[in-house]
Amino acid sequence: MSALLSIENLRVRLEDGETSKEILRGVSMEIPRGEVHAVMGPNGGGKSTLASVLAGREGFEVEGRVLFDGEDLLALLPEERAHKGLFLAFQYPVALPGVQGMRFLSEALDAQARARGEEATEDRIAQVKRVRALARDLGIEESMLKRSVNDGFSGGEKKRNEMLQLAALQPKLAILDETDSGLDIDAMRSVAEGLTRMRDATRSFLIITHYQRLLEYIEPDRVHVLLDGRIVRSGDKRLCAELEAEGYAPLLQQQAREKSHATLSAD
Repeated sequence: MSALLSIENLRVRLEDGETSKEILRGVSMEIPRGEVHAVMGPNGGGKSTLASVLAGREGFEVEGRVLFDGEDLLALLPEERAHKGLFLAFQYPVALPGVQGMRFLSEALDAQARARGEEATEDRIAQVKRVRALARDLGIEESMLKRSVNDGFSGGEKKRNEMLQLAALQPKLAILDETDSGLDIDAMRSVAEGLTRMRDATRSFLIITHYQRLLEYIEPDRVHVLLDGRIVRSGDKRLCAELEAEGYAPLLQQQAREKSHATLSAD
């Protein structure tokens, strides 16, 4: 099975005035088509930076190679990455006061069609009907489509709204950055059901999370642990249970021993 996303020795540095900090220190991984991969780790390990860099956020100095469906992802603008089929679900979705939900989705679908060289998307009435049907499947009330995007939404409503965007846009790769943050059990189950419904042989998911709660509902094909900018462990879903039982302490202690040994060897 060919890799939809291939990351090779990705190094990311944040330049902040006169200071410089390396956040990712040589990350390499592959996500085949149709697979769900999870990246776990404690705060400060680089998980959200990885998502931001893949989506094209500015402000980072980036080295390495990232191929998305065979193309150089790092050479593309953020909107080009989205048009190619990359979707980022934010940890804290932004509110867009005055921008109606249905209007937002229509504009996004039209932009996607134009990027493919098409003059127009489907008939507007048919488009609205399709989005409404997707909303019903996700347990979203039609009234939400008439409200401003994420304006005054609860945490669960924001995440369900992102799942609706995901279902409507049908990306090749969906990156979920801490999408379970702040969700209660019912909202998490609703989000997980929406994601599970969208799993197929061509679409891949990269789920970034601290805990295994969401992964209890969405079974990952592969789990990676990101500590201090490096992937230190990879495994199948059993790694989630191990992390839930033992936490990150054993891995952090091992990392500390390795750093100490490297320092002594250098001296």
